[in-house]
Amino acid sequence: MPSFDIVSEVDLHEATNAVDQANRVVANRFDFKGVDASFEREERVVTIKAEAEFQVQQMLDMLQNALHKNGIDIACMDMGEVEQSGKQCKQRITLKHGIDSETCKKVVKLIKGEKMKVQAAIQSEQVRVTGKKRDDLQTVMAFLKQQDLGLPLQFTNFRD
Repeated sequence: MPSFDIVSEVDLHEATNAVDQANRVVANRFDFKGVDASFEREERVVTIKAEAEFQVQQMLDMLQNALHKNGIDIACMDMGEVEQSGKQCKQRITLKHGIDSETCKKVVKLIKGEKMKVQAAIQSEQVRVTGKKRDDLQTVMAFLKQQDLGLPLQFTNFRD
């Protein structure tokens, strides 16, 4: 029976590349010359450090551009508040990984609401969709791509 998994994942290697690219852009920009500004990544958290809040906002745009160029959907970014501490401003950005249970339930409900000839089952942080025909599964994929669920979805493990 054909099946596939619906997941939401971020490639950490590509995220590292994006952070490195954004750091190079900051180092080369004229308006950031002599400014203590940088990006740091630890696992799924990217920290933006700069001297002023408007610089943090500019750096956020740089990071979003770098992530997009590296094939990471920027909808996976969970932005924290800008914190002022002494002479530095910081903002923490968490890269979401996995689908939370509420969103899983919402995906299953959407699929069942369309009366498609498939079964959807929640498996921890992903949803497995099975059906009798490959065409039915491709219809589900197209339908879910049109939905706005607040996080990027990928379709993996497609089996015939």
